Amino acid sequence: MTHKNAPLTVEGRRRLIERCRTRPIAHVAAEMGISRACASKWVNRYRRHGELGIEDRSSTPHHQPTATPSEVLELIEKLRRTHKWSAARIAFELTKAGTPVGRRTVSRHLAEIGLNRRRFIDPDGEANRKPQRIHARRPGHMIHVDVKKVGRIPNGGGWRAHGRGSDQAKAVDRRKKKTERGGYVYLHSAIDGYSRLAYTEALPDEKATTAIAFLHRARAWFAAHGITRIERIVTDNGACYRAESFSRALLGARHQRIAPYTPRHNGKVERYNRILAEEFLYARTWTSEAQRTQLLGRWNVHYNYHRPHTAVGSQPPAARLPGSVTNVMASYTQISQTRRYVKGRSHLSKDAMRRMGEFFAPAPPDPIPGPTETRTETPDTRAARSRRRRRIR
Repeated sequence: MTHKNAPLTVEGRRRLIERCRTRPIAHVAAEMGISRACASKWVNRYRRHGELGIEDRSSTPHHQPTATPSEVLELIEKLRRTHKWSAARIAFELTKAGTPVGRRTVSRHLAEIGLNRRRFIDPDGEANRKPQRIHARRPGHMIHVDVKKVGRIPNGGGWRAHGRGSDQAKAVDRRKKKTERGGYVYLHSAIDGYSRLAYTEALPDEKATTAIAFLHRARAWFAAHGITRIERIVTDNGACYRAESFSRALLGARHQRIAPYTPRHNGKVERYNRILAEEFLYARTWTSEAQRTQLLGRWNVHYNYHRPHTAVGSQPPAARLPGSVTNVMASYTQISQTRRYVKGRSHLSKDAMRRMGEFFAPAPPDPIPGPTETRTETPDTRAARSRRRRRIR
């Protein structure tokens, strides 16, 4: 068998044999950087077996006392093709029938014969299991919650800002050992499985009380965006989510914990964590943890209102909301800034646009009295003026 340091491959052996037809073997061996014995070996193999003599041979020993019998290997292949059982199931059935064999032995043999994947058994795919996906049918049907732990940025920037081994990074390490602790920041995130609308907070820990408080704030945030009813909350099996107090704080929503060690079952929020890391956490150089935490809310607005998401037809997640937004931020207070058209349509309803236009429109000026007209102020006019002033504020 060839390896990375082999001086001769199959093509190199052919060239060796061609040169040895008209020249001495010792001269050709010295020219190709191999010994005369090695050159003679390949020349003799070619003379004895032809082209098959210069091909790679298996290094398996001729005698293997502990090798799996050929009858068992044939039975493994038969069970795999007939019942489409997994390696663990085949090993269990054979052991039950009186032929003990390990699961690793079965899986290794299936890989050797090219049947380790289920789709390899039936190429047309008619009898194969189709992958199942978790679909949310409406907003609030499934809210996926997770915690991402990231390292805290020291004041002045960490090694990403100054490089590993720099004087600044060494000074930060010394401060960590003496007085300060680096620690972590826990990013609690909740994402709606239907619209991909996401809410994230940077919190100091991942305790059950912290997760419960975050869940209440996330519920209020989703309600302000039109998702007033949450039917199911999907989490992993973290300690904060296994707490009994967390289950009591769901307020009627069903708590669904995924199977252990299967984060793909909560893939929507896991993919959001990857987007958060690639486009915000490590997309630029930060000088302090306070700077990153301060800009987290701004990035969250960018994700929900501006960033196209392929899961919702290359539109922002807010474009899939059925109702209006009632907690519009300061940067969205003007009607011209709030009306963002996505494929020719605003993500806010007409009623919401009308209400916002009435709210932010300036109050009409009071009529100027004429020369013979006197202004008489009644309690109704005073109340109307007070209402207009409150609307302007």
